[in-house]
Amino acid sequence: MHANAVSAAMQMGMMPSNNSVKPEQRDFFCIVRDSFRHFARKSAEVLGTAWAFIGVLIIIAVWALTGPVFHFSDTWQLVINTGTTIVTFLMVFLIQNTQNRDAKAMHLKLDELIRAVQGARNRLVDLEKLSDEELKQLEEQFTRLRNKAAQHASEVEEIEEEVRPRV
Repeated sequence: MHANAVSAAMQMGMMPSNNSVKPEQRDFFCIVRDSFRHFARKSAEVLGTAWAFIGVLIIIAVWALTGPVFHFSDTWQLVINTGTTIVTFLMVFLIQNTQNRDAKAMHLKLDELIRAVQGARNRLVDLEKLSDEELKQLEEQFTRLRNKAAQHASEVEEIEEEVRPRV
């Protein structure tokens, strides 16, 4: 039945088939965005490993050991400063891209759970789009709910203590 629904959605144009979007039909910005996303994801996978960290430590050790050879000159210092600045600058964009995508995916998963759970407040979907004031009000509501639940739990504990037979 699921296959029939997907097929019907594709025929009505609501859902593209796998072959309907050809690379030459996609605009330049879409291609660049997808390429950067792929590059950022792969870079994060590679550069976030222990091997990458060890590689950077080796580069720093080699640089430090060459200090006496170059008499700790300004150029010697400029090499490491320039290198680290460029790498840091580029990594900011790669990290931000992967974090944005991960956050978006997490929000969508949570939104789906909120939508699927009966009794959940659907207005909590897209919560990240609320203003700071609205978030503060919601936080205060949850604090009050948490305090009520804690108070209720302590009252139940007291009643259970009274009812529990003493041996």
